[in-house]
Formats: sequence, C-alpha cells, structure tokens
Amino acid sequence: MEEPSRPATRHGIVTVMAVAGIVASLTQTLVVPLIGRLPSMLHATASDASWVVTATLLAGAVTTPVMGRLGDLYGKRRMMLVCAVPLILGCVTCALAGSLAPMIAGRGLQGMGMGLIPLGISALREVLPPDRLGPSIALMSSSMGIGGALGLPIAAAVAEYASWRALFWATAVLGLLVAALIRLLVPYTPPAARGRVDLPGALGLGAGLICLLLGVSKGADWGWDSAPTLGLLAAAALVLPLWGWWELRARDPLVDLRVAARPQVLLTNAASIVVGFSMYAQSLIVIQILQLPAATGYGLGQSMLAAGLWMAPAGLMMMIVSPVGARLSAARGPKVTLITSSLVMALGYGLSVVLLGSTWGLLVITCVCAIGVGFAYGSMPALIMGAVPRSETGAANSFNTLMRSIGTTVSAAVVGVVLSQLTIDFGGHPLPSERGFHVGMLIGCGAALAAALITMTLPGDGGPPRRVLVPADPAPATES
Repeated sequence: MEEPSRPATRHGIVTVMAVAGIVASLTQTLVVPLIGRLPSMLHATASDASWVVTATLLAGAVTTPVMGRLGDLYGKRRMMLVCAVPLILGCVTCALAGSLAPMIAGRGLQGMGMGLIPLGISALREVLPPDRLGPSIALMSSSMGIGGALGLPIAAAVAEYASWRALFWATAVLGLLVAALIRLLVPYTPPAARGRVDLPGALGLGAGLICLLLGVSKGADWGWDSAPTLGLLAAAALVLPLWGWWELRARDPLVDLRVAARPQVLLTNAASIVVGFSMYAQSLIVIQILQLPAATGYGLGQSMLAAGLWMAPAGLMMMIVSPVGARLSAARGPKVTLITSSLVMALGYGLSVVLLGSTWGLLVITCVCAIGVGFAYGSMPALIMGAVPRSETGAANSFNTLMRSIGTTVSAAVVGVVLSQLTIDFGGHPLPSERGFHVGMLIGCGAALAAALITMTLPGDGGPPRRVLVPADPAPATES
C-alpha cells in the first residue's frame, strides 16, 4: 500500500512540480555544449556520437505515452516517482561512461524520465482546485523553458572550466532531490482508470515511432533517398496504421483514439505538432548565428557560453508571462490563448527580417518567440484536459507531448535540409548562408501562422464542454 504524502500547501505542490519540469528539461540540453567534443571523448565518429542526442529523443517519444497511461492506471504521483528512477540512473551511467555504448544507454534512460512533465501536469488536475489549475499548469509548463534556457550556459560553463562528468553528477543529485520532494510533498493520487496495460499497443506505438522519428532525424545524415531512410519511413507508414487499427479494437487501449478523434483533442494535437515545429526552428537558427565567425559577415563570433547567456533570457521570459497566459485563458478561453501564442511567435519570426544581424536583435527575437511559447505551453494542456475524462488525463497529456516532440523532430530535419542546401564556402568549409537562415526563419513564421489557423477551427472557446460529452469517470480504485 502506498502511504499518502505529508500535507503540503498548494503553492508548495506547484513549486515541486515546476522544479521537476526544470530538472527533466535540463537533462535534454546537457550534451549540447559537448557535441563537438563527443567524438574524442567517446572514441567514436561524429556520426556515431550523434546517437547521444538521438537516443534521448527516441526513448522519450516511445515511453512518454506509456507512462501517461500507467499514470491513469496506477496513480500519477507513483509513476512520477517511477520516471525519476531512469532519469537518475541515466545521469549516473553517463557520468561513469568512458565509451559510446554506455553514454547512449544513459541518455536513453534520461529520455525515459521525460514522462515526469506530462504526468506532473495531469496530476495538478487531481490535487488542485479548479480556480488554481490554469495558473499552475502554465507555471509548470513554462518551467520547461527555464530548464532548457538555463541548462545551455550552465552546461557550457561547467564543460569549459570543469570536468564534463560533473554535469551528470549534478543532475543526478537534482533528480534525487526531485524524487524526495515528490514523495514528501505531492499528495497521493489514486488510480483514475481501471483496466490492463495494452502491451501490444505499447510495442506497436514504440516500433512505429522509432521508425518515423529515426528516419526523419537521421535522413540528412544517411541521405533522404537512401535505403535505410526510405525503409524506416515505409515501415512507419505500415506500422502506425496497424497500431491505430489495434487501438480501436482493444478493450483497454493505450490511447483511446475515439477520444483523440474529438474535434477539440484532434485539432489541439494537430496544432501542437505545428507549434512544436515553430518553437524549435528559431532556437536551431539563433544558436548557429551567434557562434558563426564574424568574418562571414553575418555570424556574431560568440563562444558557446556567451551564446547560451544571450539565449537564457528567453527561458526566463516564459516564466514571467505564464501568469498572463493563464489569466487570458480564464477570461477568454485557452483557444484564444493558443491563437495569441501562435501569432506572437509569428511576430517574433517576422522581426528576423530586420533584427537578425546583431546580438541584441536576436535577444528580442528569442524573447518574443518565448512569450508565444509560454502562452502555448499553458494553453495546450488546458485544451486537452477540457475535452477528456479524468480517467484519461495522463494518457491524453502524454500523447499531446508526443505530438510536440514529432513537431520538433520534423523542424530539426527541415531546418537542417534548408541550411545544408543554402551554404557558402568559408575557408574550404561549407557554412550555412545568411539567406539560408532567413529562409529557415520564414518557414518558422509560416508554421506559427498555420498553428493559429488550425486553432481557429477549434469548437467554442476550447474550455470544458458545457454539457457532459465524456463518459463518467469510474470510481477510483482503492490504494494498493
């Protein structure tokens, strides 16, 4: 039997959840300053070393929907503690790694810990009163921006002035702290659903996602017309429809596709893919402009540490504006907030036409885009939870997180293709051209506008339905 946690104030609960989001997102940016050093550190080729990044992406995408469903079946607090275990073990494994294989394994374990974030957002629905839910979701969602933005300069400083292993040891300690805070301060959340784990559904979704995301993320390295890329994409096109067929017939599906097909859920997930694409494109472009040599005429010649510091205010901006987004959702509905967020991101990209050539200009661009992302991160979970029964909150939120991950993966691939095709010769080495960066930013702007158009088609204001459109939640199971 799981013992209830000690009583905690509502403010304390939200703070713990926000810290969990920061630590989980921090693990994703840890290796960015190390990418150039990974081949020599791990005695591997640059192509093989790139799996250190890919492993986290794949593991997170595959396991997050499963963790969400397990949270509905066995309690979200319990599964948050479970997610903390691979996150911590992954950090320790990476800290001890001396070759490529254990580093990839550790990064895969860290990816499995990404389920902490959607589980935490879903748990807020159960432990907070309705009037506090919107602001709390917005705060926790924006904490992901803090982890990502602060992680880059911190990791760069540690990598430059200390041992890179200290990055992973420190994150392991933070993971232990998060697990302890969740255990002590987050109230017990009973199971919200009954049934069994859909193992065939989990395996099918995992196989389909691996084929899709691996094909998209590695297509540029392997060649878009190569046999491995085409084979993986063809396999995804076969496996994912079969998975959908199975889910529609399963008694206890991993993802209830009938609920996912409701207009509010379906359109929110579609918008989330495009929002994920848009929010990631500018971060890929800005960091490169900051670090390219000034001799190119458009690069700004910043070190990794300086570049990280220039990008850090964007993460802080997400935290600052999250209460504004929550108030807008309370007053006008999360649909209006998501439309606003997409238009603000489009504005940020539009500013690149005149501001792309200076550090201060890039700071303005990233901060404006971050305002849009902050609004979006708070509104998307609100739209999802306003349309699904309590018994499916964890699975639905995790699936929405997966949609954003697919968007960021496709964004990385598209921007990578654009920058690899539009290049200049610099000392015998091809570098992305200024035109390539402008084209990439315009694509991001178009994606943001597409997200606004999709969101406009949502029914009503995107809030909970006025009539009961979902089946009544089953009585919660007893603690076990």
